[in-house]
Amino acid sequence: MNNYNKFKQLHHQEQALLLGNVWNVNTAQLFEEKGYQAVATSSSAIAQSLGYDDGEQLSFGEMLYIVGRIIKSISIPLTVDLESGYGENSIAIVENIKYLHELGVAGINLEDSDISNPGKLISAEQFSEKVALIKAGLSKENIDIFMNIRTDAFLLNKENALEETLGRIKTYVNSGADGIFVPGIQQEEDIRTVVTASPVPVNVMCLPELSSFEKLSALGVKRLSMGGFMYRYLDNQFAIAIDRIKEEGSFSPLF
Repeated sequence: MNNYNKFKQLHHQEQALLLGNVWNVNTAQLFEEKGYQAVATSSSAIAQSLGYDDGEQLSFGEMLYIVGRIIKSISIPLTVDLESGYGENSIAIVENIKYLHELGVAGINLEDSDISNPGKLISAEQFSEKVALIKAGLSKENIDIFMNIRTDAFLLNKENALEETLGRIKTYVNSGADGIFVPGIQQEEDIRTVVTASPVPVNVMCLPELSSFEKLSALGVKRLSMGGFMYRYLDNQFAIAIDRIKEEGSFSPLF
């Protein structure tokens, strides 16, 4: 069984798939060594580790290089945060996905936030058309890849976030989404409503008020992401260690 099929099956377990979000070879290898079933790139972590802001500020070539290095170092499935696709149109995005597929990538994320207009959502109609065109292009190329479609009404704190999300789920699934990603959602009742409305697996992202993995699985969530939080946590721990070395006047904090 190839990694695409493995990855697809992992979305239909009783327990939600816990993804390790990675930004380099070392982090990917560690997640695999610790028994994680799959890993995902974090666009913000990769960008920040290279000195960029998030939002497709690094080039697709730079991202592709890192993905290539990661995928050669692990045996478990890798899915890639492709943000808005790194392309001006569906044809260019399909070409980008083709490069990732050739490396062995099992899945991608595409988001409906408007990168050119931060804080805004692309209209549901425009984005669903984009998804449908990408799906058709991949089918024409005989490319099997798990398309996790991210909808950002909760992440952007929209006033009608639940209603907006429910409407977008329907149109995105009809356009070919294999999974729905709702970052920013935290309340159990909202999660239950979204899961009930979605005929495809639902993905949520870690936040302080998010329930336990056991509870989320019971609610029907099928995929759990760390986003860039692990990167930022470790970055903060690194800063603390730097301060302690300077304050103590020795390298003892490292041992």
